Amino acid sequence: MTIDAKHYDVIVAPVITEKATIASEHNKVVFKVARKATKPQIKEAVEKLFDVKVRSVNTLLRKGKTKVFRGSLGSQSDSKRAVVTLEEGHRIDVTTGL
Repeated sequence: MTIDAKHYDVIVAPVITEKATIASEHNKVVFKVARKATKPQIKEAVEKLFDVKVRSVNTLLRKGKTKVFRGSLGSQSDSKRAVVTLEEGHRIDVTTGL
């Protein structure tokens, strides 16, 4: 099994939120991915990096929120997220890292 460096460019980071934790109970893992990443690229990267079988990939564009920090107005950047559904019997523990 060969791991290409481009796979690390596709998957930026795991998303660890309350909603993502609830989804993990249903065999789903949420990742922050590159803006230009496609569903087949995300599927290939997850399968190669974590040695699992992926059933499906759903993506969403999360618009950045406007926040007030120390009295000044700022905005978070937009991000793309991928909800990866794994085949039965496969698991990814995102808390351990790569």
